[in-house]
Amino acid sequence: MDEQIQNMIEWIECKLKNQFSLNELANFMGYSPYYCSFKFHQVTGISIRRYIHLRRLYLSTEDLAQNRKIIDIAFEYDYSSQEAYSRAFKTVFGISPKEYQLSKLPVQSIVKLTINKDGEWYGMNVNQIVEVERLQNTKRELFERDVLNILNGQMMYEEFKNNRLMGASDYAPFNEAMCVNATTTQVFNKAFINKRADGHHDSVENYIQKVIAPLESLFNKEYKCIVLWFGEDMFCQMNLLTILSYLEQSGYEGKVFLNSFREDEFKVNQTELQLGHYDAVYNEVLVNHNKPSNEVLPVMYQAISIYLDMLNEDNAVVKFVAKNKDVPTTELLKQLFALFPTVGYGDTQYVELINKIK
Repeated sequence: MDEQIQNMIEWIECKLKNQFSLNELANFMGYSPYYCSFKFHQVTGISIRRYIHLRRLYLSTEDLAQNRKIIDIAFEYDYSSQEAYSRAFKTVFGISPKEYQLSKLPVQSIVKLTINKDGEWYGMNVNQIVEVERLQNTKRELFERDVLNILNGQMMYEEFKNNRLMGASDYAPFNEAMCVNATTTQVFNKAFINKRADGHHDSVENYIQKVIAPLESLFNKEYKCIVLWFGEDMFCQMNLLTILSYLEQSGYEGKVFLNSFREDEFKVNQTELQLGHYDAVYNEVLVNHNKPSNEVLPVMYQAISIYLDMLNEDNAVVKFVAKNKDVPTTELLKQLFALFPTVGYGDTQYVELINKIK
């Protein structure tokens, strides 16, 4: 069945700039339109039309980055008008095509699905080295001693620190999963630590050792610049939002850069951030579970939408696990990593969800 779904995906990818016909796909596959639609959704966790919709919009960002006319892009991706394309684009990315064309702010990648992808992406590789060298050529001041790099997770932290990828600057990991469990209005205070430890079913002492102690440099040193290394997925972006909230709460006045990257390839999109509204967004989203009233980066806008959807008991991931609960956990984990890369859950979060459903 996985091979059949992959054949569907390959056919769809070749037709993204054409008018889509479910009947044509069904004829190609030799099945009924209903069977194709049902099996695609069952295996991938997303409908065919939703997949095409998201892939077209993401591919169109590449055309926008080349400053092509928006109306030409709209028609090329089978939209009835520029207005229809613009509405769809803003619904997904939180900004209009014109705004994206002018700002080129980072968006969450919506890549071609590949069934049975193992989902592993970390590890020192030539892409990291090349990208860091590129950054050093453009922003050499970020490699100096009074710069702190905060990295999402212990593994990435150890790779960067052990290999001194950012030169003489300091390094600190953020070892949390803010996309699960309740949190508090103030970040990193006693109430925060107690609530987060309780949510993780961990002792306060262990939580402090794993999450708080590694951030000692952030709490006790002054830096002219903080560089935040966080992926595009929802897991990373909710962690990023928490750090940005803390920087505002603590009155940090230096520069802040976001180095966002896609998890299946290490291509960095560097953006200088202006503090001022992230604490409000943190409280709206992570504390009160509401949509933000302030504008945020498109990549964070997308992540917030996924986060709020994941709070629903019948979200796409839950439905997929429920339909495949007889599959061994190790195999189910591989499928989840491959099919829901924008969620960004790790083994711990998925295993907890699988055990709850099973």
